[in-house]
Parts: sequence; structure tokens; C-alpha cells
Amino acid sequence: MRSRTSDWFETKIRYAKTQEDGTQKNVTEHYVVDALSFTEAESAILEEMKVYISGDYKITDIKPAAYHEIFFSDMDKDDKWYKAKLMFITIDEKSQKEKRSAVTYLVQASTLPGAVKNISDVMGGTMIDYEIASVAETQIMDVFEHDSDPEKHKQPENTEQENKQ
Repeated sequence: MRSRTSDWFETKIRYAKTQEDGTQKNVTEHYVVDALSFTEAESAILEEMKVYISGDYKITDIKPAAYHEIFFSDMDKDDKWYKAKLMFITIDEKSQKEKRSAVTYLVQASTLPGAVKNISDVMGGTMIDYEIASVAETQIMDVFEHDSDPEKHKQPENTEQENKQ
């Protein structure tokens, strides 16, 4: 498990998707992108989806996400996304009363119990007292992270010495 904190935008895009039987069907899919603005979010979702879209498309919604941190799973089978609301428990120093603060996260898992386990895995490494208030499956298809270093994905160019070998 790894977590990433950023500014996330939830987007919806409607396009003609090719089905397994080869037919085209109009679908609206939900995605999350890492962006600093609505304009950047629109650009990011179009860039990510351009390989899947051959015809018309329409971005039907872009909104800032209610969460700033996402828990990513390393397991291939974890293909669903869950919104989790955690209540952080602190003690007010002056009144000595318990104070609860709600924080929302997006968690990747294959099942609801798997999402709870992934939350425990990430939060278990912290000293914060918390309770899980709710966990619910979302319609999100995927999360696209901003690539701050596009150079790392380029193939290395052959050097002159390598070409001689």
C-alpha cells in the first residue's frame, strides 16, 4: 500500500465504447485525476482517455474531490475504489473532552472487507486514534496521477558506443 496526497478532481466522460462483441455503446465513466485546476483536470482526462476514444466524447462533469489523500494498492486484483470516512479522535487540552474530526479518503481494493483492511494497513503505521465511520464503493473506474517527470517514461536512446556493439 502507498498513499498520495494531492489535489484531486472527479471527472465524468461520455463516449462510444467498443464492447467485447465489437458493438459501440455510449457510456459515461467516472475517473479521478491529479490536477491543480479545472482546466488541468480536463486536459489530463482527455490525455489519458485519448487511446480509448475514437469518436465523439463529452466531459459531463468535473468537480474537486472531497478527499486529498488516496490509498493505492499494489495488488492487481484490487480494481475497485471505495470512499472511506474516518473519524480522528483527539482530546481537547482545555476541556479534556473528546473531539472528532471527519476526513474522507479514496481507497483501492477488490472488496469492502479488503478496503477496511487496506485502511488499517495504512493507518496502523500512525499514532492517530481513529474510527471508520463509513466505507462505500464508488463508480470510479480509475485514478490518474500527474506525472511530474515525463522524462522517466522515455526509452533511453542508444548511445554511439551501444550502436557499435
